[in-house]
Amino acid sequence: MLSKGYSLIFFFTFASMKFTATQISELLNGKVVGDPSVKVDTLSKIEEGSTGSITFLSNPKYTSHIYTTNASIVVVNNDFEPQSKLDLTLVKVENAYSAFTTLLDYYNSTKNNKSGIESPLFISDSASYGKDVYIGAFSHIGENVVIGDNVKIYPNTFIGDNVTIGPNTTICSGVKVYFDCVIGANCYINSGVVIGADGFGFSPDKDGIYKKIPQIGNVILEDFVDLGAATTVDRATLGSTVIKKGVKLDNQVQVAHNVTIGENTVIAAQSGIAGSTKIGANCQIGGQVGIAGHIVIGNNVRIVGQSGVTKSIKSNQTINGTPAFNNSDYNKSYVHFKNLPKIIKEFNSLENTPKHDL
Repeated sequence: MLSKGYSLIFFFTFASMKFTATQISELLNGKVVGDPSVKVDTLSKIEEGSTGSITFLSNPKYTSHIYTTNASIVVVNNDFEPQSKLDLTLVKVENAYSAFTTLLDYYNSTKNNKSGIESPLFISDSASYGKDVYIGAFSHIGENVVIGDNVKIYPNTFIGDNVTIGPNTTICSGVKVYFDCVIGANCYINSGVVIGADGFGFSPDKDGIYKKIPQIGNVILEDFVDLGAATTVDRATLGSTVIKKGVKLDNQVQVAHNVTIGENTVIAAQSGIAGSTKIGANCQIGGQVGIAGHIVIGNNVRIVGQSGVTKSIKSNQTINGTPAFNNSDYNKSYVHFKNLPKIIKEFNSLENTPKHDL
């Protein structure tokens, strides 16, 4: 997507530099319509655009804003044709949304492109780290920790003994990673995440007093995993709790011990998965879903928000309700449920009608 030797890294040093529409179009392989010399130094939403900002238009619902925005440059699709005169400059590209996302990605990476070791902090003598890492103040890096190249560890983070962190991973402030856990490359761990806390394992004795079962396994996060703020992934009792490549978990998701979540599955906020459940690849799980333990959910399963899943689910299904069942059947049943008071009233009236009047 880049051309002419320009660097988006330099482009997004907005605090000290302004860039022209021509330079932006060359960066995005686009075409300028309007003043090629107009300059911008900030990003904005189209409805909140101000002079000196760049924004984009891809959703037709926002088309009206292009005629009222004060933004200086708008990135649009090649097929966009204004219906009235515009007092701004367009940069036409193949896909405006993708192009602007690229700008946002680079802006974000540049903004967070810290490096170096701050102090005070603790790094064990047996720990090792690669090139261009950043480790923020008040962090603790335990024994035999291995940190890859370009890893960012923000302040007040705890990394326990024998943890491995792959290259290009970002760990935000306040994260806790317990001993023996493995985090892959290109992961993003938001603030407040706890990886490797003890699983919920207790056994009652003869007097009904619960005795803690040692949790001696670990957690493995494969590459390109994102964990939302305050999400918890418990360590396995034995073996590993595994979050596979490309999984995205929203804020406040609970993953219990020995759970496996398949590749590219996404789970929305406040959902909980009980111990030893296996979830397949490419699943979509809505918010506040509860999933029972020791069950298997197939691939490409969709679970509607606030559902309660109590039994195994085969692949390629959409389920809803508590206990959850096929979404189509749920919707049909819900129609009758809403009418239940009326149905009962009619039923009772029939019961009270003398037989000779029927």
